Amino acid sequence: MGYWLYKSEPFKWSWAMQKDAGAKGTEWTGVRNYLARNNMRAMQIGDKGFFYHSNEGLEIVGITEVCALSHPDSTAEGDPKWDCVDIRAVCDLPKPVSLKDIKANPKFEKMALVTSMRLSVQPVTEEEYLEICRLGGLDNPPR
Repeated sequence: MGYWLYKSEPFKWSWAMQKDAGAKGTEWTGVRNYLARNNMRAMQIGDKGFFYHSNEGLEIVGITEVCALSHPDSTAEGDPKWDCVDIRAVCDLPKPVSLKDIKANPKFEKMALVTSMRLSVQPVTEEEYLEICRLGGLDNPPR
């Protein structure tokens, strides 16, 4: 099982929009960074991820699940080097976890969200996943 973090500006694609996409989910398109693309290529069906509102909110607001493996990004205009995965919403975090709270917690000093702020699709360790779920009020986080 892998754990990930997806960043999105809420005015472009929000957590509410992700939830509205339903069980079918939606493509996580528009990623034009090789490391982020490679992260998506490493994902497996059922991997969990955090949905992070960037620029506005600066907080983790929900949990997602990979529902389709890496495939050509439909927004890449035929450029074969860009891929995406499909993700679906799993659940809200009862209490969003802010970037400020993450940066203040020494357990996250090596977390990609702290060390690689600009990366749009990031790996999350199992320990980081469980601690953020705890901070967010999820006693039994989806795995």
